[in-house]
Amino acid sequence: MSKVVATGKTIEAAVERGLHQLGVQKDRVTVDVLEQPSKGFLGLIGAREAKVELTLIPEAAPVSAASAPSLPQQPANKSNQEAEGGVPRQDSGHSVSEAYDEAVHFIVDVARTMGLTVEVEIVHTKETTILQISGPDLGLLIGRRGQTLDALQYLANIVANRYSDSFVRLVLDAENFRERRKKTLEELADRLAGRVIRTRKEVVLEPMSPQERKIIHSRLQDNPQVTTSSKGEEPNRRVVISLK
Repeated sequence: MSKVVATGKTIEAAVERGLHQLGVQKDRVTVDVLEQPSKGFLGLIGAREAKVELTLIPEAAPVSAASAPSLPQQPANKSNQEAEGGVPRQDSGHSVSEAYDEAVHFIVDVARTMGLTVEVEIVHTKETTILQISGPDLGLLIGRRGQTLDALQYLANIVANRYSDSFVRLVLDAENFRERRKKTLEELADRLAGRVIRTRKEVVLEPMSPQERKIIHSRLQDNPQVTTSSKGEEPNRRVVISLK
């Protein structure tokens, strides 16, 4: 078997499944993304898994220097995959900075359809790249508990990765909402942990995004009296706080 098609909730999960089926490491295959994963409209409608195709890179048979045929010079712009015998990868020529710019244009256009005039600043940190949105009346763009901002972030990442030859991950923020929300969730985690300790009964939180669940887990990971876990399926996955 020299080729396999695999699916998963993320591209990384689909690739791992395909590698397991082929029984090889990632450096032995070329990967073509057939379908991007989608949570559907606002995470509710039309959800689909990622689909990738993995093709084994043939191992070159050893030949002596005398018998080795002369090979034409590889053009400078050929990818390493093609030079090593893999499926040629057609680079689109797009840079990461172009991907950021396209995401910014997308956000500005969406805001305009909502009757908002916004500016977007690209801020690079060690962990990620943040698109900081500023302007009047951003509450509409943030939505209840950041749900609209999260949906816009999801779509902006799709747009950006269509214009990049390498995977990029963007975080959208507006009016410092992410930091304020983090503080709120940390205070909630401390308060509910105290309730679990007093009542000796576990507490199940409301459904949260993976990023928000991570904040709860991180806040309580060093608590000597409680532990956290997650249960349920997306988009209704919840954090559970219980006694150790």
